[in-house]
Amino acid sequence: MKAKPIYVELPIRADMDKLWRYTQTPELHQQWDLRFSEIAYLPRRADETVQRFLYRTRIGFGLNIAGTGEVRAQIAGPGGERLSTLRFGSEQPISLIREGGGYWRYKPQGDCVVFSTRFDYRTRFGTAGRLFDRLLFRPLFGYATAWSFDALRIWLERGIPPAATIRKALVHYICVALLALLWLYQGLVPKLLFPGTWESALLEKAGLPVGLADGITAVLGVFEIGTALLAVLRHRSRRALALLCALPALLCAPALCVRPDLTTAPFGPVPLSLSMIGLGLLASLTLGDLPDAGRCARKPGESASSAAYSSGGTSDGIDL
Repeated sequence: MKAKPIYVELPIRADMDKLWRYTQTPELHQQWDLRFSEIAYLPRRADETVQRFLYRTRIGFGLNIAGTGEVRAQIAGPGGERLSTLRFGSEQPISLIREGGGYWRYKPQGDCVVFSTRFDYRTRFGTAGRLFDRLLFRPLFGYATAWSFDALRIWLERGIPPAATIRKALVHYICVALLALLWLYQGLVPKLLFPGTWESALLEKAGLPVGLADGITAVLGVFEIGTALLAVLRHRSRRALALLCALPALLCAPALCVRPDLTTAPFGPVPLSLSMIGLGLLASLTLGDLPDAGRCARKPGESASSAAYSSGGTSDGIDL
């Protein structure tokens, strides 16, 4: 079955001309779009209606994917609507994308402009390339497109440039990842994989029988693994982050009541709890104006589930 085209739609409270400028000017476009590191228009004659361009995307380890494309703009559409269609492709053997095409659509709606895109492409590497694209690359490419659209919305509506937004997002995601890893490690290693550690001994010292202490330790391990999942799945929830800040203190306090000497232990429960609380607070502080791919619609209109869409087309009436 043919893979579905990527579709992203987001209402943005911005002037049409300003949105057009921020999406059609290469120096501005490359600032908010995660899919491109560099975009450069090529010279064109005054009578040409097609604008050719070069693009480059850094993929890490000193490698770049470079390609070419062409854009055709239609400004005078029905109801003030604008449309920009493009073709793109890369001759580099390491590029998964061989060639493709799509559009950007600008549709006035009240005090917003509904900004949408749809694009599709052909891949290299035969069946392996198509399978990799369907399972990993296309979902990530769609997510990056939606995330970038919301970064653009924040720039236009809130005046926060993408560079600042991306830095804040990196701090947020790193804090969440570290917090989740700490909860996962604490639940998995000392409680489930290597039971009988000082935590079980701590419960025994509190007066619990040996078997019960081991059982409670295992339950705590499962609970902490669940907390790691909570950190990942609900990292945009202030209530969840507040809970993640409170839990280390709540779990540490009973241990210190039983073993006050643990307050002086190097790399013990006190510094660990403080570190986890600090990561939770940083994640909470970086939550505001964080781009969210989930804000974007990923199907064109209510008829997105129609047979046309299911077979790889769309209901928007625009052919790629």
